[in-house]
Amino acid sequence: MMDWTDRHCRAFHRCLTRKALLFTEMVTSAAVVHGERDRLIGFADCEHPVALQLGGSEPAELARASRIGADFGYDEINLNCGCPSDRVQSGRFGAALMAEPERVARCVAAMQAATDVPVTVKCRIGIDDQDSERDLDRFVSVVADAGCRRFTIHARKAWLSGLSPKENRDIPPLDYGRVYRLKARRPELEIVLNGGIVSLDAALAHVDKPEEKSACLDGVMLGRAAYQTPWLLAGVDREFFGAAGAPSDRFEALERFFPHVEAELAAGTRLHGMTRHVLGLFQGLPGARRFRQILSTHASRNDAGLDVLVDAMTAVREATARADTAASPSVFERA
Repeated sequence: MMDWTDRHCRAFHRCLTRKALLFTEMVTSAAVVHGERDRLIGFADCEHPVALQLGGSEPAELARASRIGADFGYDEINLNCGCPSDRVQSGRFGAALMAEPERVARCVAAMQAATDVPVTVKCRIGIDDQDSERDLDRFVSVVADAGCRRFTIHARKAWLSGLSPKENRDIPPLDYGRVYRLKARRPELEIVLNGGIVSLDAALAHVDKPEEKSACLDGVMLGRAAYQTPWLLAGVDREFFGAAGAPSDRFEALERFFPHVEAELAAGTRLHGMTRHVLGLFQGLPGARRFRQILSTHASRNDAGLDVLVDAMTAVREATARADTAASPSVFERA
């Protein structure tokens, strides 16, 4: 989710769910240690609970980055061992680290020693020719022995040679069974499933099985589905946590985002940097295309303000009202 789940995206998603754990983009440990920290990992209080996702392979540097993240107030530090991009491979981190479980264990141990914030790992079910259940078991066991208790597992292997990052999101087949079997063998670990889940019903099927609790996983991570069709997040608090407070409709969800937009505009942030994350909100409703057109055309103007977002939302309201009127049967009464 690099270049997607920035702080504006997370602020918007928090308007839809108060309970779901949100993740940052992956940020390299070197960038956190040596870069502009406020710009790279700054976040608003409204984003809690939120996890800082780090990329790196040097234990000492990851420890420093973890300490910095904890000082910033993150609720969790996550080590990414699943990203298959060329950029990540050349830096000897991401999915390439699955070939080096002992190094990952040293990294996790160093990160945990540096902070009291939980340290977790995100990985694949395998990479290249190292994709047997034995390979996954060994990776998880070695890292768990270093103290990691939660693993988020993308249920696809990654081909580090021969497939692009985009192809690695779709071509290797999903194997949920391997993740379930891992959970059965290691019930004391928290195992969270990622990959190919596009609805809340599908997500619930992995964690809510009253008659076979031993077969349940401990959680589900939504990636592209949550970004491209964000309205599905409005059901998370009710369905997964039994909590109220979700917006009543998509218009209310967007209005909840307005204060963040206004504050950021006043601070010099351009409107497009925020509205690009809301383009999928009205997907499937009348006026959704016009909503996207208005934002795509006008939000990138140097002087674009909140009125552009309001105009786009108004276009959807009007289209929805017209559609409702057209669908209502006419009633004729005799005088």
